Amino acid sequence: MRKFILFSLLILTIGARAQQNKASQLLIINDMHAYQSSVKSDKNKELVEIKKWIPNIKLDIRYATKNNFAKIAVYKQAKAFARLPVVEALRNVQNELNKSGIGLKIFDGYRPYSVTVKFYELASDKSFVANPKDGSRHNRGCAIDLTLINLKTGKELEMPTPYDSFAPEAAANFDKLSEQVLKNRALLINTMEKNGFKVLNNEWWHFDFNGWKNFELMDIPFEDL
Repeated sequence: MRKFILFSLLILTIGARAQQNKASQLLIINDMHAYQSSVKSDKNKELVEIKKWIPNIKLDIRYATKNNFAKIAVYKQAKAFARLPVVEALRNVQNELNKSGIGLKIFDGYRPYSVTVKFYELASDKSFVANPKDGSRHNRGCAIDLTLINLKTGKELEMPTPYDSFAPEAAANFDKLSEQVLKNRALLINTMEKNGFKVLNNEWWHFDFNGWKNFELMDIPFEDL
């Protein structure tokens, strides 16, 4: 029985193999039956809709619009998903920030593997997008792109760059910034890291969940979840 479950979970994504030769060795769940089997064996592997778990969180799902670096909409639904323990940790972050009148705005969460392949083809600077040969933390449902907002006004707190910027100022340790911007970025990074996330070096908005290695790559569209 154990062998059957393992086999059902480790399914090769045929589409990914066709698009990226080096990605042919990746084991990717692209079938709802395999995904449901993985959740049945481990509840933590469930991809849950963030807004349903954290009702007062704000969403700005750029990849469901043309307002992103690719200039095309790659999601059919403006939703954000992540693995269960990731969302539970995010809820802790939100609750902590809310005490100071601040909240989270989500730009992106779980990202199907096929979208990562598309982004890699379109990006002018490959250092700002995941290489499909390895897959991405987003594909595992364990990465979140986000920023901070003022709860009263709904406006974003000033950060080093806009979301998805390829500028050098986007680096998490870039220090030639105003005192207020540095303070805002530090609040975001410190609060996230205290709750089990790690910021990506070249993207102040991108955070990986510390347990990401425990989750498989996924290529299931939002509308199937």
